[in-house]
Amino acid sequence: MSVSGEAGLRRICAVIDLLLDAADEESLLPALLPLLLRTVPGDGLTWSVRTPAGRSPVHTPVDLFAPEAMAGFYRHAAADPLFRHTDLTGPGFPVRRSDLQSRTEYHRLGTYNEALRLVGAEHQLAMAFPAGWAPTGRRTVALVVHRGGSDFSSADLESAELLRARLSHALDRLAPPAPAVPPAPPVRLTRREAAVLDLLVQGLTDRQIGRRLEVSARTVDKHLEHAYTKLRVHSRVAAAAAWRAGPR
Repeated sequence: MSVSGEAGLRRICAVIDLLLDAADEESLLPALLPLLLRTVPGDGLTWSVRTPAGRSPVHTPVDLFAPEAMAGFYRHAAADPLFRHTDLTGPGFPVRRSDLQSRTEYHRLGTYNEALRLVGAEHQLAMAFPAGWAPTGRRTVALVVHRGGSDFSSADLESAELLRARLSHALDRLAPPAPAVPPAPPVRLTRREAAVLDLLVQGLTDRQIGRRLEVSARTVDKHLEHAYTKLRVHSRVAAAAAWRAGPR
């Protein structure tokens, strides 16, 4: 292994050690972000926590973007392919800006002209990963390294890929537990609806059920309609299966 390769491996190991020792996310980030910026070298880094309720970006250095530049960035973010790649519904694997568009296409973007150009971010490497839960739903972290000068290398992409799963695992461990899913309310059927279903699971037709219960086939059909709604099904087969599986 080359000297540069050994140095890169040591930096990755240092990140992993930091993640393993972390007690909480708040104390982790001040040490983690500068270390990530040395592991995947760049001029600045953006760490953005994204939830269904919104985004919370943190930058290294902290004054990397002025507030008006960030406002300009988000005005045009939906048209930026790198932003879409790392958004909540994007694939999120490590990718370079140059893998997604040409330099000319990049320079036409509103995100470049109103924000990224101002900090000399001619090249970017970005990834996203799951990071536990927030009260409003699943959290994702988007990590973007900004760089002027030369583009990111294949080795930089490999380093990012090695770190991605470990970052996700650590943040999932440190995040609050997932919100509990409330149990479904019990199904409340009338005695007649239950009687109809008892005969339905035996394979009887509406007419046969009606004869057993001394009601018309039309009345049986009405009882089944009400039972379908309560069981949240749309067919006789599904109703029979739900009635067999559920408490009686």
